[in-house]
Amino acid sequence: MVDASEEGPIVVFLGPTLRLAEAERVLDAIYVHPAAQGDILLAAHAYRPRAMVLIDGQFEDRPAVRHKEILWAMAQGIVVIGAASMGALRAAEFSEFGMIGVGLVYRWYRRWRLAPDDAVAVLSGPAELGFPPLTHAMVDLQRTFAKLSREKLVTAEERDIFTNIARNTNFRERRFEAIIRDTGCDKERLKALRNEVVGQKRQDALLALRNARALATQHSAGPASNAWVATNTFVRDLEAGGIDSRLVNTYKLNL
Repeated sequence: MVDASEEGPIVVFLGPTLRLAEAERVLDAIYVHPAAQGDILLAAHAYRPRAMVLIDGQFEDRPAVRHKEILWAMAQGIVVIGAASMGALRAAEFSEFGMIGVGLVYRWYRRWRLAPDDAVAVLSGPAELGFPPLTHAMVDLQRTFAKLSREKLVTAEERDIFTNIARNTNFRERRFEAIIRDTGCDKERLKALRNEVVGQKRQDALLALRNARALATQHSAGPASNAWVATNTFVRDLEAGGIDSRLVNTYKLNL
């Protein structure tokens, strides 16, 4: 079983949602790249953490982080927290198994189980530059359009037009400026509206980091998840990704 004592570190999977320098000012943790298939397993072996915070994940160049990995980590006594992006998605799916969700995006996915996954997706720059976001997530745009309407900066009709354009735009091309410009908005108004963009994903990520230590302490004494069961498909997925599947048996599971 993983050492989940208070001395164990916290591992954070972080990418375009929040800049690393800002995250480090909030939580002293081990920060790694957005999670993909096998990364939770590898991080557990590499760092022996007491908790993991899943914020960002990969899903295009590599397969997305597997549900089985999260169950496996919780079965070791690792507290797993999710927020903002891929983390909010997985936390909404696994809240009944013990994964902890934080923030508005998580609550949104809990309420709307069939909400589209790409509502949190963005196109980002390379790892060498810190995964800078190049587009806006649909959840951020929806919050922005609602704020603009509430503050009477746009009409209800304009809000609906903006929302429809955004929903019909691929996440790789969803940019606030392009959406507003498509409606014929002039440069001065566009500049004013641009200053009102809401970064809900960023806010949720910061909230998760601020509360990570307290959540890890509160939940570390609780029973580990007993939902972990190895499957042939999971093992084959790991091996296809070049990961030694025997790692899943290195720990003493609480079964």
